[in-house]
Amino acid sequence: MKPTQKSRRSFLKNAALLSAASAMPSIINKANASAPWISSGKAGEKVKLACIGIGNQGGSDVMSFAKTGLADFVAFCDVDMGAPHTQAVLKAFPDVPRFQDFRTMLDKMGNQIEAVSVGVPDHSHFAITMMAMGMGKHVYVEKPMARTFNEVELMMKAAAKHPKLVTQMGNQGHSEANYFQFKAWVDAGIIKDVTKITAHMNSARRWHGWDKKYTGLPAGEAVPASLDWDTWHGVTQKHEYNHDYINGQWRCWYDFGMGALGDWGAHLVDTAHQFLDLGLPNEVSMLRADGHNPFFYPQSSTILFRFPERGKMPACDITWYDGVNNVPPLPEGYRGPGLDSNIPPPSSGKIESQRLNPGKIIYGKDLTFAGGSHGKTLSIIPEEKAKEMASKLPVVPESTSNHYANFLKSCLGQEQTRSPFAIAGPLSQVFCLGVLSQHLNATLKFDRKTKQITNNKMANEMLVGIPPRKGWEQYYKI
Repeated sequence: MKPTQKSRRSFLKNAALLSAASAMPSIINKANASAPWISSGKAGEKVKLACIGIGNQGGSDVMSFAKTGLADFVAFCDVDMGAPHTQAVLKAFPDVPRFQDFRTMLDKMGNQIEAVSVGVPDHSHFAITMMAMGMGKHVYVEKPMARTFNEVELMMKAAAKHPKLVTQMGNQGHSEANYFQFKAWVDAGIIKDVTKITAHMNSARRWHGWDKKYTGLPAGEAVPASLDWDTWHGVTQKHEYNHDYINGQWRCWYDFGMGALGDWGAHLVDTAHQFLDLGLPNEVSMLRADGHNPFFYPQSSTILFRFPERGKMPACDITWYDGVNNVPPLPEGYRGPGLDSNIPPPSSGKIESQRLNPGKIIYGKDLTFAGGSHGKTLSIIPEEKAKEMASKLPVVPESTSNHYANFLKSCLGQEQTRSPFAIAGPLSQVFCLGVLSQHLNATLKFDRKTKQITNNKMANEMLVGIPPRKGWEQYYKI
């Protein structure tokens, strides 16, 4: 079992911090501008795609890539090929080579792979992405990009070092109607002078109802015969197996997942973050932390992110609400988003329609907007104001491709990805800072220039986190 919280703190304080600017030899050394996997973009081409993670969300990604008609699946990888949740993909594509360890797959089939998709738990995104990019592969990785601030920083630096490689984070709504509407409304001055945003996800989550006075991690159980438990850990320190760590349960724990914020934040504030040029906050505060403990996420969290002035844009606060009974205050005339069949429910079950559906409220100087999740469009509230503005609204272009086709078309040289690491990285780092605030139940002052937390030494060390376990250090060298 993992160290106690006290020993963990001691370990953090004494550990040598891994540097994003390490002078050690890089694994990102094989990609170059003349690499043969950079496609000419000819019509009818397909991308030779290897999928890492083929169950649950990863399995959904495989099927979505298949529907584009642009993917030629050359390898599948999953740490549990015998699990029930992998069988739909394996039955649909029985002849694709199979692997349990992504390192083995990339080593054996690297010359046959042009791109990889990464649909695995949050804690495993980083190492897979860094190895793939180091071998010159385009990468589609599910949101959030990684579990720690420093991992996201390194992923952005790797992408910047090799701009010929295509990157995309899997916040699928970033290729749908809300993306194009938000951009058009900002460009037309409809959305302007935004000073406050609330975002909320109030459905029940997997850890809701757990004992708030939890004092340790789950007891060890027998590892399923089909599961490669060692590889499942990736860079994280080894834990004894327990069923409450796998199949989506990993999202509950600070050691592996990013809670409700990491799960839904990228589907709610992504367009505001990009088109309002928010970047990184200079302060993050916990306003509510019901059931706070050192191991898993609170039953309810209210987190305030403060962003400073940016050019001519005023300072802006984002307040995040999660928890079943932790809904934000609603403005007069609010009309909440309805359920959308194109938006998947939380992995723990259905969205409860009698409650406030996942969404956001954006407060500008003159107008207030209500929006939903993923690609759902904004509406102006109250309704009377919406009718008054109807004739002044710009034409919004339609998307030329969904998020999966956008990635593959970008690999073929036909488009540019809408959520590359340069855009998705700072957004993911916002969530990393929010999770640190949740974990420590503290207010964090953040220096946007140095990317350091200035008022909490432990939190600053946790930007990097506990060093990777032995044998996984190489992925942090760039």
